[in-house]
Amino acid sequence: MLSVFGPFPLLVIRNQSLEEKDAIRKELKQEKYDLIHAETFYVMPHLGKVSCPTILVEQTIWHDVYKHYVDNEVPFLLRPFYMQDVLKIKFWEKYYWNKADRLFAVSDEDRLAMLSLIPKKKVGIIPNGVDSKYFAEKKVERRIPPRILYGVTNFEWLQNQEATQVLIKEIWPLIRNRYPSARLWIVGRKIPNNIKEMAKEFDDIELTENISDARDAYRKASIMVAPIKGMGGTRLKILEAMATGLPVVSTSIGVAGLNLNDGENVFIADSPKDLAEKALILLNNERLAEKIGSEGKEYVRNHFDWESIVKLHDPIYENLVKKQWKK
Repeated sequence: MLSVFGPFPLLVIRNQSLEEKDAIRKELKQEKYDLIHAETFYVMPHLGKVSCPTILVEQTIWHDVYKHYVDNEVPFLLRPFYMQDVLKIKFWEKYYWNKADRLFAVSDEDRLAMLSLIPKKKVGIIPNGVDSKYFAEKKVERRIPPRILYGVTNFEWLQNQEATQVLIKEIWPLIRNRYPSARLWIVGRKIPNNIKEMAKEFDDIELTENISDARDAYRKASIMVAPIKGMGGTRLKILEAMATGLPVVSTSIGVAGLNLNDGENVFIADSPKDLAEKALILLNNERLAEKIGSEGKEYVRNHFDWESIVKLHDPIYENLVKKQWKK
């Protein structure tokens, strides 16, 4: 009800925490900080009024994520009602983007989307990354029968729910008809009931809702298939899978912002039929699968490793603090 009649969208309301807000206010009173680094606009209401500069890194374009959901999943007659929430998200995104002293996106696509809404604001890029060494630590343990993985993910994200539905309903039947021994393995937090019900229709789909070490999923799978259709952000599960050497099949939207090359370090396709076909190519050609996995692993190590990305933060922090001191 707060989302319907209040100024904030559900995304902000569900992430609000009075305890967190009070803890931040108390911390800022007791300690002196040179700057604040915030991730995603919807945590910004917790800060209140602050005296030090703020950096905001936006992980995705949230109003685009929810608009995609409304356009594709919500019944036509209910769309105007849901679009009110989308417009609220867009309003508060722009408000907090403008309020931040420095603003960053995680990909060039997101940066351009932000600039289209706030053209006078400077928007930089700090890409997401993974700990390559951590994900490469465990040896690959491929199992027979081969497992096709979707995960390790969080199903609170609407894109993951949509991708899994497409995988189960449209892609998996095509794969299992031509490779009957394969199994589909879906791993992630908070798997919704509708996906659990879909999976029950097949005897070769395995769901794992809680896994203690995400690396175990990547090293026990044969390939990852990620039919992501929703725009925005970068897909950490794809980077994590690649960092372990697991070959990935995804959509052009799923790998947007990663600058990957189809057939070199990933397989890219956009229709269910083509995604199934490319998955089958890898299942039937172990040498090619190993090559794609190895090239992907090297690419992530060179371009998306935490060590190199962390170094991007230092000059940003230093410049912002120097400007504050000069005031």
